[in-house]
Amino acid sequence: MSMKNDGAVCGGWLVALAGAFQKVRLHDGVVGPSGTDVTGDGYCARLAIVRELVEASSGLVLRRWKAEDIGAVMTAFADPLMRGQSSEPVDSDQAAERWVKTHDDQWAAGSAYSFAVVDGSGLVLGQVCVGQVNRRHATGWVSYWTTATARGRGIGSLACCAVARWAFDDADLFRLELGHRLNNPASCGVARAAGFVIEGRQRQKLEYDGVRFDVELHARLATDSEPGS
Repeated sequence: MSMKNDGAVCGGWLVALAGAFQKVRLHDGVVGPSGTDVTGDGYCARLAIVRELVEASSGLVLRRWKAEDIGAVMTAFADPLMRGQSSEPVDSDQAAERWVKTHDDQWAAGSAYSFAVVDGSGLVLGQVCVGQVNRRHATGWVSYWTTATARGRGIGSLACCAVARWAFDDADLFRLELGHRLNNPASCGVARAAGFVIEGRQRQKLEYDGVRFDVELHARLATDSEPGS
């Protein structure tokens, strides 16, 4: 896509890389000749600078997915427990390539920001994502997964904590939501350790193999205290 340049747009593509920073489109707002906002929702967001690389504690790094990660994506999705983490099976190089490209396109559009979670050697340990970004209300939905060898080490909670701080500071969001099946206490532990407070239950929200599951909803606000503080 190219940037509109007819004087009637207050937001658009402005991509300028500077180290690990990138300016991205947050929202398009159309204004009339007099400068009156005519977007319908009356909202025209400013452009923000968001980091593509975030250092977390314990030597972990969150970085944007790249084409070279296709092999790591294939390995991660070979785990049976990863079923349901993608809208289509990731069972070939082509499927893994589409998976990476989809996340890259979402980042470019400002609709979702997916990070690979890697250790000091660059080994991919999982993913954490801020998706369903709503600029009007400054909200997002956090999701995450870890590879089979990375589970049980607190990596999920560290990554969620780091991406939450990034969402508040870089992406200018105020409220982040997170949900997990009620029969998944490990995921609940990750959410709570990352500062996401339990807010309620969504009855029979998800369906797998003909069985419906309740979902427990968590949320964290930009004004909440940091975990452990």
